[in-house]
Order: sequence, then C-alpha cells, then structure tokens
Amino acid sequence: MARDVQVTFDCADPNALAGFWCEVLGYAYDAPPPGFDTWDAALDSFGVPPERRNDASAASDPDGAGPRLFFQKVPEGKSAKNRLHLDVRAAPGLQGDARMAALEQECERLVGLGAHRISRHEPQPPLSHGFIVMTDPEGNEFCLD
Repeated sequence: MARDVQVTFDCADPNALAGFWCEVLGYAYDAPPPGFDTWDAALDSFGVPPERRNDASAASDPDGAGPRLFFQKVPEGKSAKNRLHLDVRAAPGLQGDARMAALEQECERLVGLGAHRISRHEPQPPLSHGFIVMTDPEGNEFCLD
C-alpha cells in the first residue's frame, strides 16, 4: 500500500520559508482549521502566545498531487550538507540549450525570492540533462532539474 508523504523542514523562520516554497512550487499555505477565518483567530482560541505563532507553518499543493510541506522552528542553524534534497522540475521535456535557458530563467526568479545559486552542471547525456544547484533562504540545498 502506498503512503502519503510529508516533507519537513527544520528552520529558523517557518512562515517565511513556507512562503518561499509556496512561490517555488505553486503551493498555498494550509487553511486555518474549520470554524476559523484566520490562523490568528485559531491561535488566539487555542491560547498560543504571540511569540510562539511562528513555531510552525505548512503548505500544500492546491491540486493535491504533491506532498504537504511542514516547517518547524528549531534553535540550531543548518551546519552540514543535506543528505536529502528536492529536485524542482523546472524544465520538463526540454533538452540542450532550451533546457538550460529555462533553468537559468527559473534560477533568476528564485534568486529574486531569496534563493542562492551554487553551481551549474552542463548536460552530459545520457545520464544527466543538466541542472542548477541552489539553496533556499535558510541554506537547504535543492536542484533545478
């Protein structure tokens, strides 16, 4: 039996990092619980103090196809390379110069959102069609593929 998967990010600013990934993937912040118009109203009702309201955030694919993303505040910063990373499929079906141009265009957009470009890897068929390594605003590696 296949299972649903949630991808969890440890981070310093859950709301901001959730917003970044919403922009990257076309996701949306999770709606507040039923009976509440806003998250502030829900958190007020639950007795969560203002200083704890950015301890977690979540985002989901509006079409329900991709995994839910959960962002949780942790006290320590990132200190080593990720052992697992996301590949953002920014140029599906494209090859060669057209593929790399599409990846460069998306890279530029994401840098404008706070991402950092690390390196570009040229196509080396048949195993690699080329990709760009980046980090999100908190230093988590991902690839534009």
